Parts: sequence; C-alpha cells; structure tokens
Amino acid sequence: MEANNHFGKFLETLRGKASLRKAANKSGLSHAYIRDLELGRNRTTNDVIKPSPETLRKLAQAYQYPYTDLLKKAGYLEETSTWSKPAEVNLDNIWYVEFGIQSILYVSEDGMKEEQVESLVAFTHFIETLTERNFVKLDMHLFVNLKKIKKYAPAEGRLYFDIYDHAPYIVAAAIPQKKYHQMILDYIACNNGLAIDSSASSSACASSLKTKFFS
Repeated sequence: MEANNHFGKFLETLRGKASLRKAANKSGLSHAYIRDLELGRNRTTNDVIKPSPETLRKLAQAYQYPYTDLLKKAGYLEETSTWSKPAEVNLDNIWYVEFGIQSILYVSEDGMKEEQVESLVAFTHFIETLTERNFVKLDMHLFVNLKKIKKYAPAEGRLYFDIYDHAPYIVAAAIPQKKYHQMILDYIACNNGLAIDSSASSSACASSLKTKFFS
C-alpha cells in the first residue's frame, strides 16, 4: 500500500473485519475494485485511482458512514464550506439533496455544495419546502427532484438526470422506489415532453402532477 495513500487506508479501516466479497455484495462494486481503491491504484495498470462521488455513495451506504463526510475525506468537499440558506437556494436547479448529521448537500449539474445547519427546526422546515417543490424521499437521507429525472431503470432502481446511458444517476431504496414507481414514470414522461397532454408546457405538466400526487 502506498505510504501517502491516506484515503485508501481510511476505506480499509471502514471495511473493518468484513471480507472484500461481503463489502462488494453490500455496495454493488466488485471486490477487486474495492481493493484497488484501498491500495490507491489500479493493480493492472499501476495508475493512481480516485473513486467517483457515485462510488463513494455506494461505499457510504455499505459501510453506514455519512456520505458528506466521505466526500470530504476524498477531497470533493472542503472541511468547512458555506452556501446559501435553504430558503435562498434555487431548488429548481437542484438534482437531489442529501442530509448529513448537521449539513445539507446540494447536487446539481454545476456540482456539489454543502452548508452547515445546526437547527433542527431549520431541517424540518426545509424538508417541508422540498415536498412542496416536487422532491420525494428515495432513501434514508436522500430527497430527489422529480422534475429533473429524465430516465428510469426500475430493475436497478436507477434514476438518471439525462437520457444517456452514462448520465449521472442515483439509486433509490427498494421500498420508496416501489411506492413512487408510477409517480416517477409520470414525471419522466412530463420532463421529456411525452405526457398525454402534449400541448401542455413542462411547467404546467409538472404543476398538474404536483396536484395529483402531493395534494
């Protein structure tokens, strides 16, 4: 293992006594790739590797470790960063929102931004705001903007933010995926201009769906 491979060593510590195959089963990543990440290099090419934010999400879920903290450890977020208050964020541009212990992570086409929130009241009010703005809870700490979903792979639980196969995506937990399955399909049709009422604008279509599902 590389002497300066601090993050890889940290990942190995998170895995603990669990085998690589068990970590692979829980994360959906291959056991060989997980070991490469722990070593900090591709053992075939010897190139230095860095996990993507989506890979970190899978590892965070598998190891029950806060996603935002793992992003910081990997260098994707500053240890202390500030941004707008929840009420000032333009949620129309946000793909999804991830809640940490005392933080909110906003992810959009422009990247990731995090803010620290210490008030439980602020968290509660913000969750209410998300619901009013077409966001649904698709995992324990994950709220997704339905107006931004463009493609859906039900078998894998993947929600894509563009129509292309390699577009950014998130993975919904099984229970909320089942609960919101039809809602997701309807919003995707609306977002891609495939709704039954093709004469309606995308905003009018989304407004109609909001009334249907959230009222």
